[in-house]
Amino acid sequence: MELDPLLLSRIQFAFVVSFHAIFPVFTIGLASYIAVLEGLFYRTEDPVWARLSGFWSRVFAVVFGMGVVSGIVMSFQFGTNWSNFAQATANFMGPVLSYEVVTAFFLEAAFLGVLLFGRNKVPPGTHLFAAVMVALGTFISSFWILSANSWMQTPAGVELRDGVFHVTAWGEAIFNPSFWYRFFHMALASFLTGGFVVTGVSAYYLLRGHDVPANRRALSMTLWLLLFIAPGQLLVGDMHGLMTLEHQPTKVAAMEGNWEREAGAPMLLFALPDQDAQDNAIEVGIPNLASLILTHEWNGEVPGVTEAPRDEQPPVAIVFWSFRVMVGLGLLMIGFAFWGAWLRWKGRLYDARGYLQGLRLMALAPFLAVLAGWFTTEVGRAPWLVYGVMTQSEGVTPSLTGGMALFSLIGYVLVYAVVFVSGGYYLTRVVHQGISEESENESDRPMRPLSAAHTPFDEDTARAGR
Repeated sequence: MELDPLLLSRIQFAFVVSFHAIFPVFTIGLASYIAVLEGLFYRTEDPVWARLSGFWSRVFAVVFGMGVVSGIVMSFQFGTNWSNFAQATANFMGPVLSYEVVTAFFLEAAFLGVLLFGRNKVPPGTHLFAAVMVALGTFISSFWILSANSWMQTPAGVELRDGVFHVTAWGEAIFNPSFWYRFFHMALASFLTGGFVVTGVSAYYLLRGHDVPANRRALSMTLWLLLFIAPGQLLVGDMHGLMTLEHQPTKVAAMEGNWEREAGAPMLLFALPDQDAQDNAIEVGIPNLASLILTHEWNGEVPGVTEAPRDEQPPVAIVFWSFRVMVGLGLLMIGFAFWGAWLRWKGRLYDARGYLQGLRLMALAPFLAVLAGWFTTEVGRAPWLVYGVMTQSEGVTPSLTGGMALFSLIGYVLVYAVVFVSGGYYLTRVVHQGISEESENESDRPMRPLSAAHTPFDEDTARAGR
Protein backbone atom coordinates (compact mmCIF):
# COMPACT_ATOMS: atom_id res chain seq x y z
CA MET A 1 0.00 0.00 0.00
CA GLU A 2 1.38 3.38 -1.02
CA LEU A 3 1.66 5.89 1.82
CA ASP A 4 0.03 9.27 1.19
CA PRO A 5 2.46 12.07 2.27
CA LEU A 6 -0.37 14.64 2.37
CA LEU A 7 -2.54 12.56 4.70
CA LEU A 8 0.40 11.68 6.95
CA SER A 9 1.51 15.33 7.07
CA ARG A 10 -2.00 16.38 8.07
CA ILE A 11 -2.09 13.72 10.79
CA GLN A 12 1.33 14.78 12.03
CA PHE A 13 0.49 18.47 12.24
CA ALA A 14 -2.87 17.70 13.85
CA PHE A 15 -1.16 15.54 16.46
CA VAL A 16 1.53 18.11 17.24
CA VAL A 17 -0.89 21.03 17.45
CA SER A 18 -3.39 19.09 19.55
CA PHE A 19 -0.69 17.97 21.97
CA HIS A 20 0.78 21.46 22.22
CA ALA A 21 -2.49 23.41 22.44
CA ILE A 22 -3.50 22.03 25.84
CA PHE A 23 -0.45 23.62 27.49
CA PRO A 24 -0.74 27.28 26.36
CA VAL A 25 -4.47 27.33 27.00
CA PHE A 26 -3.73 26.30 30.59
CA THR A 27 -0.72 28.56 31.19
CA ILE A 28 -2.52 31.67 29.89
CA GLY A 29 -5.28 31.31 32.45
CA LEU A 30 -2.97 30.12 35.22
CA ALA A 31 -0.52 33.01 34.73
CA SER A 32 -3.33 35.52 35.23
CA TYR A 33 -4.47 33.66 38.36
CA ILE A 34 -0.95 33.77 39.79
CA ALA A 35 -0.76 37.50 39.08
CA VAL A 36 -4.01 37.99 41.02
CA LEU A 37 -2.66 35.96 43.94
CA GLU A 38 0.52 38.02 43.94
CA GLY A 39 -1.53 41.21 43.91
CA LEU A 40 -3.56 40.01 46.90
CA PHE A 41 -0.39 39.08 48.76
CA TYR A 42 1.20 42.44 47.98
CA ARG A 43 -1.88 44.26 49.29
CA THR A 44 -2.55 42.16 52.40
CA GLU A 45 0.78 40.44 53.20
CA ASP A 46 -1.33 37.41 54.09
CA PRO A 47 0.95 34.35 53.78
CA VAL A 48 -1.91 32.19 52.47
CA TRP A 49 -1.86 34.08 49.17
CA ALA A 50 1.90 33.63 48.92
CA ARG A 51 1.61 29.89 49.53
CA LEU A 52 -1.11 29.56 46.90
CA SER A 53 0.97 31.57 44.44
CA GLY A 54 4.06 29.49 45.17
CA PHE A 55 2.22 26.23 44.59
CA TRP A 56 0.58 27.29 41.32
CA SER A 57 3.83 28.88 40.13
CA ARG A 58 5.49 25.47 40.43
CA VAL A 59 2.66 23.94 38.41
CA PHE A 60 3.01 26.76 35.88
CA ALA A 61 6.74 26.16 35.51
CA VAL A 62 6.28 22.47 34.64
CA VAL A 63 3.42 23.11 32.20
CA PHE A 64 5.24 26.07 30.63
CA GLY A 65 8.27 23.87 30.03
CA MET A 66 6.14 21.17 28.43
CA GLY A 67 4.53 23.80 26.21
CA VAL A 68 7.87 25.17 25.08
CA VAL A 69 9.31 21.74 24.29
CA SER A 70 6.19 20.63 22.41
CA GLY A 71 5.73 23.91 20.56
CA ILE A 72 9.22 24.91 19.54
CA VAL A 73 9.43 22.11 16.96
CA MET A 74 6.14 23.02 15.29
CA SER A 75 7.69 25.64 13.06
CA PHE A 76 10.07 23.06 11.57
CA GLN A 77 7.12 21.32 9.97
CA PHE A 78 6.50 24.34 7.78
CA GLY A 79 9.81 23.64 6.09
CA THR A 80 9.79 19.86 6.13
CA ASN A 81 6.16 19.06 5.33
CA TRP A 82 4.61 22.30 4.07
CA SER A 83 7.38 24.08 2.19
CA ASN A 84 5.10 25.34 -0.60
CA PHE A 85 2.85 26.92 2.01
CA ALA A 86 5.83 28.37 3.89
CA GLN A 87 7.24 29.92 0.72
CA ALA A 88 3.90 31.33 -0.42
CA THR A 89 2.98 32.87 2.94
CA ALA A 90 6.45 33.88 4.17
CA ASN A 91 5.84 37.61 3.68
CA PHE A 92 3.11 37.50 6.32
CA MET A 93 3.68 34.41 8.44
CA GLY A 94 7.42 34.97 8.86
CA PRO A 95 7.20 38.42 10.50
CA VAL A 96 4.15 37.54 12.59
CA LEU A 97 5.72 34.39 14.07
CA SER A 98 8.94 36.31 14.67
CA TYR A 99 7.04 39.02 16.52
CA GLU A 100 5.63 36.32 18.78
CA VAL A 101 9.13 35.24 19.78
CA VAL A 102 10.54 38.75 20.19
CA THR A 103 7.61 40.35 22.03
CA ALA A 104 6.19 37.42 24.01
CA PHE A 105 8.55 34.50 24.47
CA PHE A 106 11.48 36.67 25.56
CA LEU A 107 9.19 38.59 27.94
CA GLU A 108 7.92 35.40 29.55
CA ALA A 109 11.39 33.86 29.77
CA ALA A 110 12.94 36.98 31.31
CA PHE A 111 10.41 37.42 34.11
CA LEU A 112 9.59 33.76 34.79
CA GLY A 113 12.87 33.31 36.64
CA VAL A 114 12.09 36.32 38.85
CA LEU A 115 8.63 34.93 39.56
CA LEU A 116 9.89 31.46 40.47
CA PHE A 117 13.03 32.32 42.42
CA GLY A 118 12.79 35.96 43.41
CA ARG A 119 10.36 35.87 46.34
CA ASN A 120 12.96 37.05 48.87
CA LYS A 121 15.55 38.30 46.41
CA VAL A 122 13.69 41.26 44.89
CA PRO A 123 11.33 43.86 46.42
CA PRO A 124 7.67 42.75 46.70
CA GLY A 125 6.59 45.21 44.03
CA THR A 126 9.16 43.81 41.61
CA HIS A 127 7.96 40.28 42.26
CA LEU A 128 4.37 41.34 41.55
CA PHE A 129 5.55 43.12 38.40
CA ALA A 130 7.25 39.91 37.23
CA ALA A 131 4.00 37.97 37.71
CA VAL A 132 2.08 40.56 35.70
CA MET A 133 4.69 40.54 32.92
CA VAL A 134 4.55 36.74 32.65
CA ALA A 135 0.76 36.91 32.39
CA LEU A 136 1.00 39.69 29.81
CA GLY A 137 3.53 37.68 27.83
CA THR A 138 1.15 34.74 27.53
CA PHE A 139 -1.53 37.02 26.06
CA ILE A 140 0.89 38.68 23.64
CA SER A 141 1.96 35.22 22.47
CA SER A 142 -1.64 34.16 21.87
CA PHE A 143 -2.25 37.46 20.05
CA TRP A 144 0.33 36.74 17.34
CA ILE A 145 -0.39 33.02 17.04
CA LEU A 146 -4.13 33.60 16.71
CA SER A 147 -3.55 36.42 14.24
CA ALA A 148 -1.59 34.05 12.01
CA ASN A 149 -4.12 31.24 12.32
CA SER A 150 -7.10 33.57 11.90
CA TRP A 151 -5.54 34.96 8.73
CA MET A 152 -5.48 31.42 7.36
CA GLN A 153 -9.21 31.19 8.17
CA THR A 154 -10.19 34.65 6.84
CA PRO A 155 -7.31 36.00 4.73
CA ALA A 156 -7.21 39.77 4.31
CA GLY A 157 -4.74 42.53 3.54
CA VAL A 158 -2.80 40.49 0.96
CA GLU A 159 -2.75 39.80 -2.75
CA LEU A 160 -1.52 36.68 -4.49
CA ARG A 161 1.07 37.32 -7.22
CA ASP A 162 2.92 34.49 -8.95
CA GLY A 163 1.93 32.07 -6.20
CA VAL A 164 3.23 34.28 -3.39
CA PHE A 165 1.18 36.32 -0.92
CA HIS A 166 2.22 39.96 -0.72
CA VAL A 167 1.01 42.08 2.17
CA THR A 168 -0.85 45.16 1.00
CA ALA A 169 -2.23 46.30 4.37
CA TRP A 170 -0.64 45.02 7.58
CA GLY A 171 -3.51 46.25 9.75
CA GLU A 172 -6.07 44.34 7.70
CA ALA A 173 -3.91 41.22 7.64
CA ILE A 174 -3.17 41.15 11.37
CA PHE A 175 -6.65 42.23 12.44
CA ASN A 176 -8.42 40.06 9.89
CA PRO A 177 -12.22 39.52 10.13
CA SER A 178 -12.11 36.51 12.45
CA PHE A 179 -9.23 37.60 14.69
CA TRP A 180 -10.94 39.40 17.56
CA TYR A 181 -13.71 36.81 17.85
CA ARG A 182 -11.19 33.99 18.05
CA PHE A 183 -8.86 35.91 20.38
CA PHE A 184 -11.55 36.56 22.98
CA HIS A 185 -12.96 33.05 22.52
CA MET A 186 -9.53 31.57 23.27
CA ALA A 187 -8.88 33.99 26.14
CA LEU A 188 -12.09 32.95 27.88
CA ALA A 189 -11.29 29.30 27.16
CA SER A 190 -7.94 29.84 28.90
CA PHE A 191 -9.62 31.33 31.97
CA LEU A 192 -12.07 28.43 32.03
CA THR A 193 -9.23 25.92 31.76
CA GLY A 194 -7.17 27.51 34.51
CA GLY A 195 -10.26 28.03 36.65
CA PHE A 196 -11.53 24.47 36.48
CA VAL A 197 -8.07 23.05 37.13
CA VAL A 198 -7.75 25.25 40.22
CA THR A 199 -11.22 24.28 41.47
CA GLY A 200 -10.56 20.62 40.72
CA VAL A 201 -7.28 20.55 42.64
CA SER A 202 -8.76 22.62 45.49
CA ALA A 203 -11.72 20.23 45.71
CA TYR A 204 -9.31 17.29 45.80
CA TYR A 205 -7.44 18.83 48.73
CA LEU A 206 -10.65 19.72 50.57
CA LEU A 207 -11.88 16.14 50.27
CA ARG A 208 -8.61 15.03 51.84
CA GLY A 209 -8.79 17.71 54.53
CA HIS A 210 -5.54 19.24 53.30
CA ASP A 211 -4.84 22.93 54.13
CA VAL A 212 -8.56 23.66 54.35
CA PRO A 213 -8.46 27.48 54.81
CA ALA A 214 -6.19 28.05 51.81
CA ASN A 215 -8.11 25.72 49.53
CA ARG A 216 -11.45 27.20 50.57
CA ARG A 217 -10.17 30.58 49.50
CA ALA A 218 -8.89 29.22 46.19
CA LEU A 219 -12.15 27.43 45.50
CA SER A 220 -14.31 30.39 46.48
CA MET A 221 -12.55 33.05 44.43
CA THR A 222 -12.26 30.83 41.36
CA LEU A 223 -15.92 29.83 41.40
CA TRP A 224 -16.85 33.53 41.40
CA LEU A 225 -14.77 33.89 38.22
CA LEU A 226 -16.34 30.85 36.56
CA LEU A 227 -19.83 32.09 37.38
CA PHE A 228 -19.27 34.98 34.94
CA ILE A 229 -16.74 33.52 32.51
CA ALA A 230 -18.65 30.34 31.64
CA PRO A 231 -21.86 32.08 30.46
CA GLY A 232 -19.74 34.79 28.84
CA GLN A 233 -18.03 32.16 26.71
CA LEU A 234 -21.43 31.11 25.39
CA LEU A 235 -22.14 34.67 24.21
CA VAL A 236 -18.71 35.07 22.60
CA GLY A 237 -19.11 31.69 20.93
CA ASP A 238 -22.43 32.80 19.47
CA MET A 239 -20.81 35.91 17.98
CA HIS A 240 -17.95 33.78 16.67
CA GLY A 241 -20.48 31.48 15.00
CA LEU A 242 -22.23 34.39 13.28
CA MET A 243 -18.88 35.59 11.94
CA THR A 244 -18.09 32.09 10.68
CA LEU A 245 -21.48 31.90 8.97
CA GLU A 246 -20.58 35.04 7.02
CA HIS A 247 -17.05 34.05 6.00
CA GLN A 248 -17.04 30.23 6.07
CA PRO A 249 -20.63 29.07 5.41
CA THR A 250 -19.59 25.53 4.46
CA LYS A 251 -17.93 25.05 7.84
CA VAL A 252 -21.11 26.16 9.62
CA ALA A 253 -23.20 23.84 7.45
CA ALA A 254 -20.92 20.95 8.47
CA MET A 255 -21.17 21.96 12.14
CA GLU A 256 -24.95 21.84 11.87
CA GLY A 257 -25.04 18.68 9.74
CA ASN A 258 -27.11 20.62 7.21
CA TRP A 259 -26.63 19.32 3.66
CA GLU A 260 -29.10 21.49 1.75
CA ARG A 261 -29.82 25.19 2.19
CA GLU A 262 -32.90 25.34 4.36
CA ALA A 263 -35.18 27.92 5.91
CA GLY A 264 -36.24 27.09 9.44
CA ALA A 265 -33.41 24.55 9.81
CA PRO A 266 -33.54 22.31 12.90
CA MET A 267 -30.77 22.07 15.45
CA LEU A 268 -29.67 18.45 15.25
CA LEU A 269 -29.01 16.86 18.61
CA PHE A 270 -27.96 13.57 17.03
CA ALA A 271 -27.14 12.62 13.47
CA LEU A 272 -25.02 10.21 11.43
CA PRO A 273 -23.65 12.27 8.53
CA ASP A 274 -23.01 10.27 5.36
CA GLN A 275 -20.50 12.08 3.14
CA ASP A 276 -21.01 9.70 0.21
CA ALA A 277 -24.80 10.05 0.22
CA GLN A 278 -24.57 13.78 1.01
CA ASP A 279 -27.22 13.29 3.68
CA ASN A 280 -27.71 12.16 7.27
CA ALA A 281 -28.54 8.50 7.79
CA ILE A 282 -30.26 9.29 11.09
CA GLU A 283 -31.10 12.63 12.65
CA VAL A 284 -32.92 13.92 15.71
CA GLY A 285 -33.37 17.65 16.09
CA ILE A 286 -35.35 20.61 17.38
CA PRO A 287 -37.26 22.36 14.55
CA ASN A 288 -36.16 25.88 13.55
CA LEU A 289 -33.65 26.22 16.39
CA ALA A 290 -30.53 26.25 14.17
CA SER A 291 -32.02 29.06 12.10
CA LEU A 292 -32.92 31.00 15.24
CA ILE A 293 -29.41 30.66 16.70
CA LEU A 294 -27.50 31.36 13.49
CA THR A 295 -29.67 34.03 11.88
CA HIS A 296 -31.70 35.21 14.90
CA GLU A 297 -34.79 34.62 12.76
CA TRP A 298 -37.26 31.75 13.20
CA ASN A 299 -37.25 30.92 9.48
CA GLY A 300 -33.77 32.18 8.60
CA GLU A 301 -31.84 30.34 5.90
CA VAL A 302 -28.96 28.09 6.90
CA PRO A 303 -26.46 27.14 4.15
CA GLY A 304 -25.94 23.55 3.07
CA VAL A 305 -22.76 21.53 2.63
CA THR A 306 -23.75 20.59 -0.92
CA GLU A 307 -23.41 24.22 -2.02
CA ALA A 308 -19.67 23.54 -2.12
CA PRO A 309 -18.21 21.05 -4.62
CA ARG A 310 -17.41 17.65 -3.13
CA ASP A 311 -13.67 18.27 -3.30
CA GLU A 312 -14.12 21.47 -1.25
CA GLN A 313 -16.26 19.93 1.49
CA PRO A 314 -14.78 19.22 4.94
CA PRO A 315 -15.22 15.83 6.64
CA VAL A 316 -18.71 16.55 7.95
CA ALA A 317 -18.90 13.81 10.58
CA ILE A 318 -15.74 14.99 12.38
CA VAL A 319 -16.83 18.64 12.34
CA PHE A 320 -20.40 17.79 13.37
CA TRP A 321 -19.46 15.73 16.42
CA SER A 322 -16.49 17.86 17.49
CA PHE A 323 -18.77 20.86 17.62
CA ARG A 324 -21.29 19.01 19.78
CA VAL A 325 -18.63 17.82 22.19
CA MET A 326 -17.38 21.39 22.57
CA VAL A 327 -20.85 22.84 23.13
CA GLY A 328 -21.92 20.01 25.45
CA LEU A 329 -18.87 20.46 27.65
CA GLY A 330 -19.39 24.22 27.63
CA LEU A 331 -22.95 23.81 28.90
CA LEU A 332 -21.70 21.37 31.54
CA MET A 333 -19.19 23.97 32.74
CA ILE A 334 -21.95 26.57 32.98
CA GLY A 335 -24.03 24.09 34.97
CA PHE A 336 -21.20 23.50 37.46
CA ALA A 337 -20.65 27.24 37.86
CA PHE A 338 -24.31 27.83 38.72
CA TRP A 339 -24.44 24.71 40.89
CA GLY A 340 -21.56 26.15 42.91
CA ALA A 341 -23.40 29.47 43.27
CA TRP A 342 -26.48 27.65 44.56
CA LEU A 343 -24.43 25.67 47.08
CA ARG A 344 -22.74 28.87 48.23
CA TRP A 345 -26.15 30.47 48.77
CA LYS A 346 -27.22 27.42 50.79
CA GLY A 347 -24.02 27.55 52.85
CA ARG A 348 -22.97 24.06 51.72
CA LEU A 349 -20.23 24.84 49.20
CA TYR A 350 -17.41 23.20 51.12
CA ASP A 351 -19.41 20.27 52.50
CA ALA A 352 -21.10 18.97 49.32
CA ARG A 353 -18.85 15.98 48.62
CA GLY A 354 -20.70 15.07 45.44
CA TYR A 355 -20.07 18.53 44.02
CA LEU A 356 -16.41 18.48 45.07
CA GLN A 357 -15.96 15.06 43.45
CA GLY A 358 -17.60 16.44 40.31
CA LEU A 359 -15.18 19.39 40.27
CA ARG A 360 -12.27 16.95 40.35
CA LEU A 361 -13.54 15.34 37.15
CA MET A 362 -14.38 18.70 35.59
CA ALA A 363 -10.70 19.64 35.65
CA LEU A 364 -10.40 17.65 32.40
CA ALA A 365 -13.48 19.15 30.72
CA PRO A 366 -11.95 22.41 29.41
CA PHE A 367 -9.01 20.57 27.84
CA LEU A 368 -11.39 18.28 25.97
CA ALA A 369 -13.53 21.26 24.97
CA VAL A 370 -10.49 23.13 23.62
CA LEU A 371 -9.42 20.12 21.55
CA ALA A 372 -12.95 19.64 20.24
CA GLY A 373 -13.15 23.32 19.31
CA TRP A 374 -9.76 23.11 17.62
CA PHE A 375 -10.88 20.11 15.56
CA THR A 376 -14.06 21.96 14.59
CA THR A 377 -12.11 24.99 13.44
CA GLU A 378 -9.26 23.29 11.62
CA VAL A 379 -11.03 20.27 10.13
CA GLY A 380 -13.92 22.52 9.16
CA ARG A 381 -11.50 24.60 7.07
CA ALA A 382 -10.47 21.58 4.99
CA PRO A 383 -9.44 21.22 2.25
CA TRP A 384 -8.05 24.77 2.49
CA LEU A 385 -4.81 25.90 4.11
CA VAL A 386 -5.56 29.54 3.32
CA TYR A 387 -9.33 29.54 3.10
CA GLY A 388 -10.59 29.83 -0.45
CA VAL A 389 -7.11 30.49 -1.87
CA MET A 390 -4.64 27.67 -1.20
CA THR A 391 -5.52 24.01 -0.65
CA GLN A 392 -3.64 21.53 1.51
CA SER A 393 -2.45 19.63 -1.54
CA GLU A 394 -0.99 22.84 -2.98
CA GLY A 395 0.87 23.63 0.25
CA VAL A 396 2.54 20.28 0.92
CA THR A 397 6.24 19.75 0.16
CA PRO A 398 6.50 18.37 -3.41
CA SER A 399 9.48 16.10 -2.74
CA LEU A 400 8.04 14.64 0.47
CA THR A 401 7.47 10.89 0.33
CA GLY A 402 5.07 8.83 2.40
CA GLY A 403 7.96 7.02 4.09
CA MET A 404 9.58 10.30 5.15
CA ALA A 405 6.30 11.61 6.52
CA LEU A 406 5.64 8.38 8.44
CA PHE A 407 9.16 8.39 9.91
CA SER A 408 8.83 11.94 11.23
CA LEU A 409 5.31 11.22 12.54
CA ILE A 410 6.56 8.24 14.54
CA GLY A 411 9.43 10.36 15.85
CA TYR A 412 7.05 13.07 17.08
CA VAL A 413 4.79 10.53 18.76
CA LEU A 414 7.72 8.94 20.62
CA VAL A 415 9.28 12.23 21.70
CA TYR A 416 5.97 13.70 22.82
CA ALA A 417 5.20 10.53 24.76
CA VAL A 418 8.41 11.08 26.72
CA VAL A 419 7.53 14.74 27.27
CA PHE A 420 4.03 13.90 28.47
CA VAL A 421 5.11 11.10 30.81
CA SER A 422 7.95 13.15 32.28
CA GLY A 423 5.81 16.26 32.70
CA GLY A 424 2.96 14.25 34.17
CA TYR A 425 5.32 12.67 36.67
CA TYR A 426 6.60 16.01 37.91
CA LEU A 427 3.11 17.50 38.02
CA THR A 428 1.99 14.56 40.13
CA ARG A 429 4.86 15.19 42.52
CA VAL A 430 3.98 18.88 42.79
CA VAL A 431 0.32 18.13 43.51
CA HIS A 432 1.25 15.41 45.99
CA GLN A 433 3.49 17.85 47.84
CA GLY A 434 0.55 20.21 48.21
CA ILE A 435 0.33 23.92 48.88
CA SER A 436 1.11 23.83 52.58
CA GLU A 437 4.82 23.73 51.83
CA GLU A 438 6.24 27.22 51.96
CA SER A 439 8.56 28.33 49.21
CA GLU A 440 12.24 28.58 50.02
CA ASN A 441 12.96 31.17 52.73
CA GLU A 442 9.40 32.44 52.46
CA SER A 443 9.06 32.51 56.24
CA ASP A 444 11.85 35.07 56.41
CA ARG A 445 9.50 37.72 55.08
CA PRO A 446 7.68 39.64 57.84
CA MET A 447 3.94 39.17 57.69
CA ARG A 448 1.01 41.01 59.15
CA PRO A 449 -1.21 39.00 61.51
CA LEU A 450 -4.08 37.29 59.76
CA SER A 451 -6.57 39.43 61.65
CA ALA A 452 -5.06 42.50 60.01
CA ALA A 453 -5.02 40.93 56.59
CA HIS A 454 -8.72 40.19 56.29
CA THR A 455 -10.02 39.80 52.77
CA PRO A 456 -13.53 39.29 51.37
CA PHE A 457 -12.73 35.64 50.71
CA ASP A 458 -12.27 35.01 54.44
CA GLU A 459 -15.99 35.55 54.94
CA ASP A 460 -16.84 32.36 53.04
CA THR A 461 -14.40 30.40 55.18
CA ALA A 462 -15.77 31.89 58.38
CA ARG A 463 -19.38 31.19 57.43
CA ALA A 464 -18.55 27.60 56.49
CA GLY A 465 -16.88 27.05 59.84
CA ARG A 466 -19.92 28.15 61.85
